This record gives sequence, C-alpha cells and structure tokens, in this order.
Amino acid sequence: MYKIAKVLKKTVVLRPNFTDGNWSVFNRKLLIMLIFDNIKELQTLLDSHRAKNNTIGFVPTMGALHNGHLSLINASNENNDISVCSIFVNPTQFNNSSDLDNYPRTIDSDLALLKSVNCDIIFIPTTETMYPKGEQKTTFNFGTFEQVMEGKDRPGHFQGVGEIVKKLFEIVMPDNSYFGKKDYQQLLIIKELVRQYDLSPEIIGCEIIREKDGLAMSSRNTRLTKEQRAEAPHIHQTLLWAKENSKNYSPKELTEKVDKLINSNPEMEITYFEIAEAASLLSCKEWKKGTHYIGFIVVQMGTVRLIDNIDIIL
Repeated sequence: MYKIAKVLKKTVVLRPNFTDGNWSVFNRKLLIMLIFDNIKELQTLLDSHRAKNNTIGFVPTMGALHNGHLSLINASNENNDISVCSIFVNPTQFNNSSDLDNYPRTIDSDLALLKSVNCDIIFIPTTETMYPKGEQKTTFNFGTFEQVMEGKDRPGHFQGVGEIVKKLFEIVMPDNSYFGKKDYQQLLIIKELVRQYDLSPEIIGCEIIREKDGLAMSSRNTRLTKEQRAEAPHIHQTLLWAKENSKNYSPKELTEKVDKLINSNPEMEITYFEIAEAASLLSCKEWKKGTHYIGFIVVQMGTVRLIDNIDIIL
C-alpha cells in the first residue's frame, strides 16, 4: 500500500498507521490526493466517509487519461463529497493481445491530471489483486446488448468489462459512477450489470468530449500517426453529415453512404456503421418518427481502432 498526498505544490509521502480508521488528513480543500493499491485499506477509508454520510462518486478508467476522463471527475466532484478514480488496464476485455500490449500506460501524467481536477482518491490495483489465482470467473448474460456491434465485433469484450466493473463496484461501493457516452453500448451494459446484481451506484452517462476539430477524445488517439491524426476529424464530419441527411435516405441507404464516405479517405477503413434504437440497440430497418436513434461508427486507421456515435432523432 502506498498513499501520496499532494498538498498544494508539494508532494508528501504519508506512512502513518491509520489503524483507528481516522483519516482526518483527508481534505479536498487542501488538494490532498491519496493513492492506494490495497483493497482493505481503501475500504477502511471509504467506510469512514460513509459513516459521516459523505457521498462517493467513482470513475473507473484504464489510464492514459485525457480531458474526456477529467470531465467525468469534474461531474463526480460537482455531485459528491468524495471522488474516486481507478486506473487498471483490464486484460480480460481485450480480445486482441497486441491491442493490450500497445495500450498506453502513462501513470505519472495520469496522476498529475487527476491532481489538477482535485480527484480525492486513486485506486491502482495490480492484476494479481483484481484476479487472484484460483478465483472462479463470472459469466454474464447481457442479452441483445452484447450480441450486436461491439459485442459481435469483439467477442468476449463485454464479459471482461462486466467482470472488472462488478469487482470495482463491490470494492468501492460508490453512490454514483460516471461513464462517457462515446462508449454508449458499454454504458447500457453497465446499467444492465447494476440491475441484475443489485449493485450500489446510480450510473450516469456524460456527453462525449471532443477535440477542437471534432475528433472524439480517446486514449487511442495518441497512437495515430501525424498523417492519420490530420484526417481523423473526417469521422465526426461524416457523422454530422449522416445526421443532417437522415430525412433524405432510408437507414440502409444512409449506412451505404457513410461507408463510402469513410472508405473514400485513404487513411480509413470502415468496420461498421450501425443505426440502432438508443434504448434497445435494435437495428433500425426503417425510420419511426419520434424514436431516438444513435448512429454508431467504428473506423480502422492503420492499427488504431476508433469509435464514435451521434444522436439521430426524427
């Protein structure tokens, strides 16, 4: 276990014995940030806050943080007494080993960013902590939510997401937990997970945060080449075109147009564009007036896989 307190501009390593559970040093106004890798000691602190009726907000991440993640921390800070962020690159949700190997690990810059938005508590567990030897794996049934789009294209991905998020929720036991709508299908999966297992938090979806040129913020963006990054805004531009022209084409025709627009860019290859009902993720075969649809897109740029989406309401 280690705890690092960021007090103003000074970094202080704290090694006191808090056996009585009294964490009076903890104070957001002093810009103190505590970091844990031990479950029991994290829970001792969180229990002391619950005893004081402090609400706990939670943002689970895989690190390589950007302003999209920070917007989730800000939302948690605004609505909770305590904000917790976890950083853990979860191996079970990668169905491509090279994708796992290439996932950015930027712990020092992550901690600096979390300090800049006054995140209170950071949990950085090891793989051994989260997946003890001999532990039985949980199998989830998310129904249609995991049978389409990302679930279909990345077999086993949402099983891994469900496994790690359930573990984290049971450790942190937050009142509220915050997720970005860029991963909208994941958002619905997590809401279903909470419903099925009667887990503690309310799940709050937060709007997509974009770069100035429209590209959805993603940890994977750092892996784009200079040439690919210059072309990447074409994804959002295409989604905007699809939304503006949804009344002029059938869903099938619109999908074909989007596929062609993406593939016309030499840096891009469409994986899929799917129009689905926001509530059910059922594929849209024909428009129904007043229905909330979302256009989901996945684009391959070299070795980098980018996702985005846009609301379509007729």
